[in-house]
Amino acid sequence: MRNLVIAIASSALIFASCQSNDEKAAAIGDAKQATIDSMNAVSVAKQQVIDSINAEKAKHKSRSSQASNGSYSNSGSADNSTAAAPAATTTTKKKGWSHTAKGAVVGAGAGAITGAIVNKDRLKGAAIGTVIGAGVGAGTGAIVDHAKKKKEQQANQ
Repeated sequence: MRNLVIAIASSALIFASCQSNDEKAAAIGDAKQATIDSMNAVSVAKQQVIDSINAEKAKHKSRSSQASNGSYSNSGSADNSTAAAPAATTTTKKKGWSHTAKGAVVGAGAGAITGAIVNKDRLKGAAIGTVIGAGVGAGTGAIVDHAKKKKEQQANQ
């Protein structure tokens, strides 16, 4: 009788453990499917962005070709009866980061590394170093920006 009770209890335990594994497998399968679905949604959104960019490029290209052919009409209220002067080719310099921004980023990085090395509490030292380094770097960059702007003004005069 005692062996029968032990056998029934052990078989019940085995069935219970198998059932929980099946539930875990189903939950894992659902999670995998949810991940795949979200990746597909991201892929669709990405494709929509690419399509809209290509559409805007096509619009811009058609406007450019119409403008170069002279058939592009301006919908503004300006008088377009006079002949347009030939457009001068101007090259616009690509605007990058200012020296102030570059100095702040470099200073923050250098300050974080230095602060983490110097201070025993690495996280606190890195945080303090980041703030101080960013301030010093931004200040130095601002000085360089000011000097550069002053130099350009003198060259233009």
